[in-house]
Amino acid sequence: MTLMKRIAHTLLKSNSRNLTAPAQAIQIQDDPTQTFRTKENNPLKHDMQHVGRFYTVPSDVAKVIYTQGMPQLWHQQAQVFTEMSLLVRKPAVELLSYLTQTDYSKPVNKYVIYGDPGCGKSTTMLHLLHYGYKSKKIIVHVKFAHTWMVRPKEVSTSPFRENFMDLPLDAALWLQNFRLTNADLLAKADIKLSKDYEWDSCGKIEVGSPLISLIDLGINHVKCACEVVIALMTELKKASIAGKCKVLVAIDGFNAFYRQVTKIKDDLRKYVPASQVSLTLAFLDITKSDWCNGQVIVSVDTRASDQDKPGSVLPRYLLGKEGFEHLDPFMPMFVENYTQDEFDTVVEYYKNRKLITEISSEGLKELSVITGKNPLILFNYSKSQL
Repeated sequence: MTLMKRIAHTLLKSNSRNLTAPAQAIQIQDDPTQTFRTKENNPLKHDMQHVGRFYTVPSDVAKVIYTQGMPQLWHQQAQVFTEMSLLVRKPAVELLSYLTQTDYSKPVNKYVIYGDPGCGKSTTMLHLLHYGYKSKKIIVHVKFAHTWMVRPKEVSTSPFRENFMDLPLDAALWLQNFRLTNADLLAKADIKLSKDYEWDSCGKIEVGSPLISLIDLGINHVKCACEVVIALMTELKKASIAGKCKVLVAIDGFNAFYRQVTKIKDDLRKYVPASQVSLTLAFLDITKSDWCNGQVIVSVDTRASDQDKPGSVLPRYLLGKEGFEHLDPFMPMFVENYTQDEFDTVVEYYKNRKLITEISSEGLKELSVITGKNPLILFNYSKSQL
């Protein structure tokens, strides 16, 4: 391995360690002639003419649509740069064009985002979440499914399903954030429960009750939170089929639901596969093709794999046969590292936000080679030089 490749590898591997450092906000005086920005901040209007330019997500909007969380990289960037700006990239614009042409009377279209580690899959997802918010869709967002499988907040044996493990705190937190993200739409949509729901010691919700009452039950009774998430997916699909709402499903690291080994132990202290985690049932259900009035976007990621050294980033490899067939048919969307134009734009943005000081043309070439124009490596390397 060459020296430059070793540097890049180290920077990529050190991502989580670097991002734990406290962020220091940088005082910036914006230049109204910034050529690296677009003034079009509405994702519904983004097209190819905006590719390679940054747009800003208003802070009040970001707090609503990213309640499930955002990648640590973007969380820190938002703190350091005192704004939430996303680079408009070709994969996102292509996906937006497909989404705006959706025939909602047909079974849901599915899209699978894939690419090398750090290439910008999660950033693409953040862009699409903003689209979902602006187009008034109920958003079902999972920040990174892998986290549930390897770092659950709490694990318990399901009292409702034999041989299943519950993640009650994770489920309750997800429900709380789902409620916050979709508060306005849930208040306006006339979505009523299609049947009675009752779980021991958790109470009963009767048919015809508002959907929000089911969500609140799971938040207030953590014991049945996983069951409520499963029921919520069923009710959202029924409401979508009935034309009462449109739903955008966005799941990062979807292949985590097909891990053969997790860090979750059963009562016998044995590690269980993701298929025996009750939350898996919910998100496999919402990604089936048996409903309409929705859109399903997932990403696959090598970090979500249970293999030490995944040999490919392709969906078929990371999903396995079962996962691939579950999502099929779908459209794969490849996200590559920055193009040269994108790289130049990002460097200009970093210079404006004081993450990069003045740099010579030779230094720019060296930076391009060292980082391979990988978005994550570029940010980590630039930050390490401060």
